[in-house]
Amino acid sequence: MVSANCSRVEEFILLGFPHMGGMNIVLFVVILVFYTLAMAGNGLIIVIVRVDRQLQKPMYFFLSNLSCLGLGHTTATVPKMLVNLLSEKSTICFYCCMVQMFHFFFFGVTEFFILTVISFDRYLAICQPLRYSTIMTSSLCLQLAVASWAGGFFSIISQVIMVATLPFCDSDTINHFYCDVGPLLKIAGRETRLIEALNFLVAVAVILTSLLLTVISYIFIISTILRIPSTSGQKKAFSTCTSHLTVVSIYYGAVLFIYLRPSVARSSFSLNKAVSLLNTVVIPTLNPFIYTIRNTEVKEALRRAFGRKALT
Repeated sequence: MVSANCSRVEEFILLGFPHMGGMNIVLFVVILVFYTLAMAGNGLIIVIVRVDRQLQKPMYFFLSNLSCLGLGHTTATVPKMLVNLLSEKSTICFYCCMVQMFHFFFFGVTEFFILTVISFDRYLAICQPLRYSTIMTSSLCLQLAVASWAGGFFSIISQVIMVATLPFCDSDTINHFYCDVGPLLKIAGRETRLIEALNFLVAVAVILTSLLLTVISYIFIISTILRIPSTSGQKKAFSTCTSHLTVVSIYYGAVLFIYLRPSVARSSFSLNKAVSLLNTVVIPTLNPFIYTIRNTEVKEALRRAFGRKALT
């Protein structure tokens, strides 16, 4: 039962990383460097895909969408985290907390859909090369991108509304460095098993379904590549998929560990914080570099862009 005189809290206290001693400045600098690299790397991919005609292909259109999501995902949490690292008391207003939680999960869930769409694009390019251009038209690319963003929105909005209507009477302290759903449910002044069950079902539906579709796509892709007679042809085909497979492995591994459990409110938050730091800071930084280091077309586009700038 919720007390009749229970009033909504005005702000939450974010515990973040307690007992850091004098390491707050060091952590601030490290996270700021990663955030700057994430902004620069993802921003560069968005710009280069937009301006270079050689990259006007479905794969790079979806890659630029993934970069936009990476920017949004990390920006939802990192700036506030940096401010809190330099503050004596880390707080966030109630509505700011709800907005942060919505954007964090909205961008994160949409990333799953875009990663699945990229695997579908690679399947068509390798397994159906003669039909690829007629199937993967610009109209279909736009529809898939819009469906991914809309799917991310509708997957998370109802849960955020349900959490926002919960009473928080006994505690206003969130044991995390951002407004994650698990720590919020733990301090709620009402039974939260229904919301936890809904969160788990959505996580299963989104994460496992997208992962299953990605795995099925790559089963067909690998079987097709292995039938290519020349070794050079196999290497060339594999090179178009390795970057995506690397990102999928890292991203799904981190998120499966944090969220795909029946009771996120009763999990180990200390370990969750470490994995969440990897998910919110490190992975968005690595993504653009993973996609560019092994991608010849992107590297050539960057050379052309910087070559023109140097000549000018």
